[in-house]
Parts: sequence; structure tokens; C-alpha cells
Amino acid sequence: METYAQALLYAIPFFVALLAVEIGYGYFIKNQKHKVMDSVSSISSGFTNIIKDTLGLGFILVTYPFLLEHLAVFKMESTWLLWFVAFIVIDFAGYWNHRLNHKINFFWNQHVIHHSSEEFNLACALRQPISNLVGYFPLLILPAAILGIPNEVIAILAPVHLFAQFWYHTQHIGKMGWAEYIIVTPSQHRVHHAINPEYIDKNLGQILCVWDRWFGTFQEELKDVPPQYGVLKPASTWNPIPINFQHFWRLLQDAWRTRSYYDKFRIWFMPTGWRPDDVKEKYPITIIGDVYGFTRYETPASNALKFYVVFQLIATTLLLWFMFYNFETIGVSGLLLFGFIVFTGIYGYTTLMDRKQHAAYVELFRGVLGLVLIIFTGDWFGMNYYISFGSWLVVFYFLITIFSGLYFTYFESSTIKKNTIA
Repeated sequence: METYAQALLYAIPFFVALLAVEIGYGYFIKNQKHKVMDSVSSISSGFTNIIKDTLGLGFILVTYPFLLEHLAVFKMESTWLLWFVAFIVIDFAGYWNHRLNHKINFFWNQHVIHHSSEEFNLACALRQPISNLVGYFPLLILPAAILGIPNEVIAILAPVHLFAQFWYHTQHIGKMGWAEYIIVTPSQHRVHHAINPEYIDKNLGQILCVWDRWFGTFQEELKDVPPQYGVLKPASTWNPIPINFQHFWRLLQDAWRTRSYYDKFRIWFMPTGWRPDDVKEKYPITIIGDVYGFTRYETPASNALKFYVVFQLIATTLLLWFMFYNFETIGVSGLLLFGFIVFTGIYGYTTLMDRKQHAAYVELFRGVLGLVLIIFTGDWFGMNYYISFGSWLVVFYFLITIFSGLYFTYFESSTIKKNTIA
């Protein structure tokens, strides 16, 4: 966890820089692919994921070191070949893990967040799950354990492999010639994120596209079929927390409602989207039929609200960066409290983006909690060590949070309603 936190110290500024380049380029050529609310939602989703992962909030069925200890038959020498084989094993396992997520009802729940954006840009790459609470990926890299590939190699390559999947989430790069036959490119990944019938569940590779070509899941981007993005059952919220569990909730409801005990069991392992016949008939769910004509999710958003949520996004980025920088110093209990406050903040301001009235109470709760913590400790997790007035900056931040939550919920929101009625 600490190693991952250290990696994020460098990854976060890198991702922010690339996002700034994409947004700036879109503005310069007058072809902007970002919408404020959607991009804030996407990046916030990434924050919830890294909070969960760095704090180790989940259960791993079996660890790679355990498999390595009990299954290693060979011991590869530490050469370039070792790293190459390890990379191939991870990418091959990544393909099948990705395919599993798309094909099985239960596993789709932990991947749907990544596809939930109705835009396609670098921000949507950061839509990563918090619902993957049971880790099973080590089981998919059994060949690495059998070959005796050291845990340290996997620990280094795994985050590198993940971060390397960021760059191709863009519409500003066309087809890339010969590279289209080797690696996953933006063109191929646009197909993967599309809800067009021609594109559904295609291009599941993560770094290499050869797996898709070998196993029959490859689809080229067609000139006459422009990709349309999102999911067929729209999320209809900016809040990443409910998006993570919407599909699971629907499965749970269907399992409860169906009269067939067999269906109650098998619904979890059936192909994605499968529902029992009796439930499907009695409780229909609207699915997008016309991918070119559906209404994309929007909420009333003034320039002031857009400015505020961008402010919250920047503040959350800085808070998390500080947390990762002081990961070891803060300690386990402090990290859990820090993570809880930031996590609650993400829930609060994204609920505010949805214009939900209870957002004001969430913002009030976490604002007061933060202020009480500073009053009792006289600091914000050691920030005064680096900046003498650091805790006062955080106090000011929480006061803005409380005031803004109340303002945008009760004052601006009521003004928007009056103008809408008029």
C-alpha cells in the first residue's frame, strides 16, 4: 500500500498535466471533449478508487507471494527476459480479467463505473471502481508464480501496466498505422467504450491488441459508425459512489423478486444483462434503443457551481497528494480518518452536482468534522510542519465547504427552480 502511495505521488501530477494538455488542446482547436460536470465526476471517481486501494479496503482471496511460494517450479534469472515475460503474463491476465468483467453479471458491477461516462476523454480513464472489494487477480497470473517471477517484479509492473492504460482515452488521436496491429490505440479504445451494437464488448485488450485479434474480440473503428459513449442503462448521476453499486442493487432486487430459486442463484453468474423472465416482464428496465438519439445526463449548473466543484476537485487533489506524501507519518488510524473525510467530501460535492437537497447536510457534516478535528489537535495531520499556517488554510477550506453546500442547495437551487417555472 505504501509503495502504491509513493507511485501516486508521481502519477497524480503526470495525469493532471496530460489532462491540462487535452483540455487546452480542445479549447485551442475549438473541439472540446470535456464537460465540467462530467470530468469532475470522472476524476472524483478516480480519487475514490485510490483512497480504497491505498488504505487496503478490500479482501484478497489469495496473494501472489503465497502462490509464488507454493507453486514456483522455475526461478528465472533477473534479465530483460524476466521483465518481458512478466509483462506478457500480466497483460494476458488483464485481457481475461477485462473479458470476465464484461461477460458476467456479477463482475460487470465492478467495471460499469469505467464505462459510465457519456463522454470519452482522459478524465473518463480515471473512472475506476471501489466495488471490487474482493481481489482475485493473483489467480489470473498463476503462470508468473509457476515461472518463479519475483513478487517485486509484479509489484513494479502492475501499477506501470495500469497507468499505461491512461493515454489512449482520447478522441484527439486518430488511427496510428502499423501500431494498430500491436498495441491498444485510442481508435481501438473508442470502440471499446462505445454502446453502438457493432462495438459492444469489443477490444478488451489493455496494452497489447493481439489478444483481441487471436480470441475474436477485435473490432476496427468504422468511418460510418461514430462511437457513442456510456452504458445502455445510464447511470444518471454524477456521484461515483452510487454508480459503483447500481448494477449490484438491480441484481439483488431481481434475485429477491424472482420466484425461481434456481434463478436467484444463477443470475449472478449469467451473461451481463441477463434477467429472470418473470422479473423482466413485471419490472422492465429502460435500455437505450437509439444510441444516436438518447438524452445525455445533465443537471442545472451555473458558472458559480462549476467554478465551485472545480475548486473542490483541486482541493481534493492537494489533500490526497499531501496524504500520500506523509503516508507513513500519518499512521493507519490517521489515514483511515483522513480517507473518510476526503471520501465523504467527494460524496458531498458530487451529490451537490446532482442538485440533491441532502448534499447540504453531507457538506455540513464533513465540514464540522474537519473543523472539530483541527480544534482538538491544533493541526491537520502534521501540515503545520511544512506550512506554519497550513491548518488555517484547511479551516478556511472547510468554512467554504459549509457555506457553499448551504448556498447551492437552498439559495441558488431555489432561484433556478423559480426561473424554470417562470
